[in-house]
Amino acid sequence: MNKFSETQIGVMYALSAYFIWGIAPLYFKYLDFISVYEILAHRVIWSVVVTGLLVSYLKDWGDVLSVCRAYKSVIMLILTSLLISCNWLVFIWAINNGKMLEASLGYFINPIVNVVLGLVFLSERLSRLKWFAVLLAFIGVSAQAWQVGELPWVSLVLPVTFAFYGLLRKKVKVKAITGLFLETLAVLPIAAVYLIIFAESQTSNLFNNELPLNLLLMLAGIVTAMPLICFGQAALRLPLSTLGFFQYLAPSLVFVFAVFIYDEPISFIKLFTFACIWTGIFIFIFENKVSRLLK
Repeated sequence: MNKFSETQIGVMYALSAYFIWGIAPLYFKYLDFISVYEILAHRVIWSVVVTGLLVSYLKDWGDVLSVCRAYKSVIMLILTSLLISCNWLVFIWAINNGKMLEASLGYFINPIVNVVLGLVFLSERLSRLKWFAVLLAFIGVSAQAWQVGELPWVSLVLPVTFAFYGLLRKKVKVKAITGLFLETLAVLPIAAVYLIIFAESQTSNLFNNELPLNLLLMLAGIVTAMPLICFGQAALRLPLSTLGFFQYLAPSLVFVFAVFIYDEPISFIKLFTFACIWTGIFIFIFENKVSRLLK
């Protein structure tokens, strides 16, 4: 007799995935003495190693080869690899340059960007309430842009790249681990060439580093792969509507770290922006209940 139900196991996997994504900034912040490009290169290299080992453990090399034979899938995965690499780069840069609040805002905006892409590319329809939620997000971002005199590019690049990444990945029928392995493998040559030839920092040569630092750099592969594995297991056991509730855990943790641990300044305009986004998210999640209340 199982001690936990499949739903309970799914909830634990979902909490694990979004908790790891939420505390990842602590890891990248700890490495802020290392170049952003160097951290990204390690993230790619060690993700290839970790996902390659998992593919071997799961005996999925046949799946990898079958995807590689489909040139359309290969082209699509190259595009998604560039998008997710851009997303990782901007995220690491934001964390290590005092822009953690902007990163948090970006991932709060992400579900709304997904809906807009569904409207544009998948001919999905929006209710009036969802249109209002999109308008709130636009007002919030506009207020931020008005305050600083320019668009909050971190808060826009992160959700846009991740939303397009998700949109394109829907078109490639491939397992999550297989997909991540091939995506990181696609940009592995760039990461390796940068680390071996162009990186000139004291930490770029692993043979010159102390073992604890090298282990920390290798941990980037686990930080990347583990939440994806947990997310995949959660998706097998939970409805998407239930899984959607957990996606706000990660940016909420990032928000808390930014304000209470790293003392990033939060102005009235930033609070107003977050209030607009949070209200829009509330409308998305509880649309049916809100509709009944307004009748």
